Amino acid sequence: MNIYLPIAEMSVNAALFLGMGWAVGFLSGMFGVGGGFLLTPLLMFMGVPTAVAVGTGSMQILASSVSGAVAQYQRNNVDIKMGAVLVVGGVVGSVVGVSLMKILRQVGQFDLFVALSYVLFLGAVGALMMIESVGTIRKRQTGQASPRKTGQHSWVHGLPLKMRFHRSKLYISALPPAMIGAFVGFMAAIMGVGGGFVMVPAMIYLLRVPTSVVIGTSLFQITFVMAVTTFLQAVQNKSVDVVLALLLIVGGVIGAQFGAAAGAKLKGEQLRFLLAGLVLLVCLRIGWDLMNKPVEIYSIGPVIGGAN
Repeated sequence: MNIYLPIAEMSVNAALFLGMGWAVGFLSGMFGVGGGFLLTPLLMFMGVPTAVAVGTGSMQILASSVSGAVAQYQRNNVDIKMGAVLVVGGVVGSVVGVSLMKILRQVGQFDLFVALSYVLFLGAVGALMMIESVGTIRKRQTGQASPRKTGQHSWVHGLPLKMRFHRSKLYISALPPAMIGAFVGFMAAIMGVGGGFVMVPAMIYLLRVPTSVVIGTSLFQITFVMAVTTFLQAVQNKSVDVVLALLLIVGGVIGAQFGAAAGAKLKGEQLRFLLAGLVLLVCLRIGWDLMNKPVEIYSIGPVIGGAN
């Protein structure tokens, strides 16, 4: 059954986008990420304008993250205090990102900026996560692995404005979590991602938060930041297609519950390995599109994602 999308101005197969929403929701619940690093490129590959893919992706991520966050909270895997600090930083970053998006659309460079951002951030984060997770798995198989210790002292612990995060068993400055949240909020607005693919490794390796707590806390932060981002995208950029979002949300909410259950059965390094693989695959696909010669070199018409 085909449905017309008023903002994207195109007709799509409803079943196909329902399945896409389910798959992204599954990843959200399993890895503690919003799934936008996969959803936004998939929407663009399906012909949805970049600006609409980014704006609508925010709304879908919001719904799937709520579902995943509730499932993780029921398992006592959410550090509310840590999440609140991340949210404050995320809201600031989101406001800045939405404003920049508006400027880029006006000059007609938004599509290129989004593609380059995906290749740069996904490539770097995915490669680092893959190297670390493979090393940990090999050491564990040979009996040389030692458990990753949480709460170890590093330069982060010497910063001011310290707070005690009881669920994460940490006593660190609130500045690093706030800065991580701000960066993730900025990416949420510009790239249509929840930012979990950055937040999860940053909290694990920089802040030394336990992996199980990271997943739930990441979803907690993503929920609130994406709510703000979706509102700003709809009001300032008018790039949220509600019809498309509803199709993705229905599948995403259901998929997140299955993902949370599947994630609980895997070890931390296994989760990081799978997430790294997905991130690198998406990075390679977008990079190929940037380097591949287009079928139509010249096109007469408005720039996709340009100012209305």
